[in-house]
Amino acid sequence: MAGIMDLVCCEIAENNENKAYDDPTLLEDRVLLNLLKTEDRYALVCTASFVTIQSEVTQQMRKVVSEWMMEVCEEQKCQEEVYLLAMNYMNRFLNLCNIRKNQLQLLGTTCMMLASKLREPSPIAAETLVYYTDNSITKHDLMRWELLVLSKLKWNLSAVTPLDFVKHLLKRLPVQRIGINLDMVTNHAKTLMALCASEHRFISYHPSMIASACVASALSGIGWESKSGKNLDHLLHLLHKITKTEVDYLEQCLHQVEDMLRMSSISVDVSEDSSYCEPKRPSEFTPPLEKIPEHKTALTPTDVYDVRF
Repeated sequence: MAGIMDLVCCEIAENNENKAYDDPTLLEDRVLLNLLKTEDRYALVCTASFVTIQSEVTQQMRKVVSEWMMEVCEEQKCQEEVYLLAMNYMNRFLNLCNIRKNQLQLLGTTCMMLASKLREPSPIAAETLVYYTDNSITKHDLMRWELLVLSKLKWNLSAVTPLDFVKHLLKRLPVQRIGINLDMVTNHAKTLMALCASEHRFISYHPSMIASACVASALSGIGWESKSGKNLDHLLHLLHKITKTEVDYLEQCLHQVEDMLRMSSISVDVSEDSSYCEPKRPSEFTPPLEKIPEHKTALTPTDVYDVRF
């Protein structure tokens, strides 16, 4: 009987991971200033370096793999930081090393594993990630590339992401005072930040700028002007006081976010190559993950080898 109870308790513990309560001291001004100072260390100031360094990988290939990574993280119910961190690692690596296009999914998988190890209490298993690539890579490949990525990034994995700024911004904005639901704004902003991470145009923007633009877009969509009686310019000036970023830059980033939203609602063929084939998404299949080792060939996700760019 005791053995059965122990087993039940273990299952409950595995299925109910509790998050720690928010520590109010982490939202103090000194923490925000430290984030603003630290983000420069991980920022990519020039998007042109991607084009000059990569001879085979294109921006569209990166977008396809990044969207696949997003869906894998959703399937695995990862914390929001995992996907954003993984994209940070991938962008920094692509701005340092030239790779072949058939190595891009391997790089994305490696970055997800590293981000998962850093942020998740129970990281995604290597076998699970191999499964999600339709066995186009091996666990040995993943282990070798883990060391490669770590060495190229000089083991600097605690990068600052836009998500780190959301609570700081919303704490200093009069959101709840004017009757806007804080959780709604937060969730909307998180969605926008995930979409920004998949778009190459946002690589050169600092995380604080992306966070500010996404929060501004979320508040604007929920009714900032009608509830606060202030226009969008006033909101951008408030964000400028918080982040010390010029209003013109914030406005430019906000326009990019709004343009991204407009484009995402239009279905277009983004590839000039008529042989381009949209890969299958992990969410299109629901095989039980506990049976992954039994499959010789996975039934899920995308394989970049099959995408003819």
